[in-house]
Amino acid sequence: MEGVVEMKGKLLVIGFGPGSFDQITKRAKEAIEESDIIIGYSTYVELIQGLLTDQEIVSTGMTEEVTRAREAVRQAEQGKKVAVISSGDAGVYGMAGLVYEVLVEKGWTQATGVEVEIVPGISAINSCAALLGAPVMHDACTISLSDHLTPWELIERRIEAAGHADFVVALYNPKSGRRTRQIVEAQRILLKYRSPDTPVGLVKSAYRDRQQVVLTTLENMLEHDIGMLTTVIIGNSSTFVYDGLMITPRGYQRKYTLTSDDQPLKLHQRLRKENEPWALEQETPKGTKTSLEWATEALSMVSQDSTPAVKPAIITKAATQPESIFEFAVSTGVANKKFTPQQMIALAEVAGEKGSIEYTPHHQMILRIPTSEPEAVTARLRSEGFLLSAIGDVVQLKACDFCDGEKTDSIPYADEIQESLGGLQVPKELKIGFNGCGMACYGAVKEDIGIVYRKGKFDLFLGAKTVGRNAHAGIPVAEGIEPEEIVPLVEDIVAFFKEKAYPNERFHKFFKRIGEIKGFKYQEVPAIQIEPMACGD
Repeated sequence: MEGVVEMKGKLLVIGFGPGSFDQITKRAKEAIEESDIIIGYSTYVELIQGLLTDQEIVSTGMTEEVTRAREAVRQAEQGKKVAVISSGDAGVYGMAGLVYEVLVEKGWTQATGVEVEIVPGISAINSCAALLGAPVMHDACTISLSDHLTPWELIERRIEAAGHADFVVALYNPKSGRRTRQIVEAQRILLKYRSPDTPVGLVKSAYRDRQQVVLTTLENMLEHDIGMLTTVIIGNSSTFVYDGLMITPRGYQRKYTLTSDDQPLKLHQRLRKENEPWALEQETPKGTKTSLEWATEALSMVSQDSTPAVKPAIITKAATQPESIFEFAVSTGVANKKFTPQQMIALAEVAGEKGSIEYTPHHQMILRIPTSEPEAVTARLRSEGFLLSAIGDVVQLKACDFCDGEKTDSIPYADEIQESLGGLQVPKELKIGFNGCGMACYGAVKEDIGIVYRKGKFDLFLGAKTVGRNAHAGIPVAEGIEPEEIVPLVEDIVAFFKEKAYPNERFHKFFKRIGEIKGFKYQEVPAIQIEPMACGD
């Protein structure tokens, strides 16, 4: 009929979180309030009752998801705003995918069909993790144990893969009145790959009136009440429980750096004696045996038994401490660039079969060594005359060899800069290039901060960019700097960068953004004009 404007409806597929009003997003509340019709599982409709006004309500039972999705599409096609609600996130075992499937079956397109908005919510893995502590800090996966829509053989393979890959696992729909065997099978599979003592969190009705939170172990999890309203979070091999909290380390504790001699994240600090009175090396009152002595004596008795098949294990301190990856750079010094055969042997011995040694073009070797005693590694290498440096987002000094040490005048200043700034944590790795003469053959002008010793004084370059079509050398900002001024000046520049730079911002970008560093102004580098290639005979 001429003059009639066709009303175009809208589908709002809403995840309203775990159920508490405090965990519903602002957009989810607005979407519910602006809708003409609310369609959802009856229990979910009850959970959001306080947000409803005069909307039409369409609620159905647990297994009628397809009916709800088709009704939502039909109503939207009639020009109405329809809210399809799911607990948690609508895109995680919720209604979002099913609504799209119904639309696709009808030939829907974004350009011509009803508008669809997916409103995200807090999924069970997130809400339950928050109540447990921090169990999903590292790689995790979600697996639904409901085999109504997915063959159990496929679910089994997924559990097997998750166990083999050491994922933290969140089990959705773990058990119902008729589905009781699946959770037992899941436990059996995971016990093939995990210790029986692996922490497990059971959260029922998260953030609702009947919320229950239980911390248990993989071995004992089935002794507790588990149902359809329970989410089961199973830790990985590094998950631990502390003061009633389930925590999975992200991995920071596995890497030591040389930024500071005091390592704040040493993994073995979790194994302090006062926290483990049962530890093998724990001290005991005078005249009594230690746990280690008791264990050694027991093993000795076993070895003397008439059944010689059992041999005592050798228990050492190293066996009680987990190994961590210790990574750092080694060089033969600021000016010296020659490795001795003895030093190369020491590197090989320290790295061992499990470590790695990576050559860099900066007269450094990067070592990555599994060890529980990083101090022993550093002590050994320092005794061989190595200079040890941190890697990552730290200050690195790159100095020339001063013509094999023949040009010695500026070496003390290079040493002082290394002593003062080497390994300092900064927002982004910062390289200081140092050349001992005006030839600058070592390429100091190509670094973030370039220092060139010329005629008894220093020239300073800032903000080189070494890669890309607009790569350029550092901007010459000063020449003839007195030797006694160069170290304090460089310290001030680095301190300014450390304080003012954005995280992950490279020095040349920082210099351009700030425009001036300690009185030195940024100058735009002229763009290079590339001439077209000449053609002809």
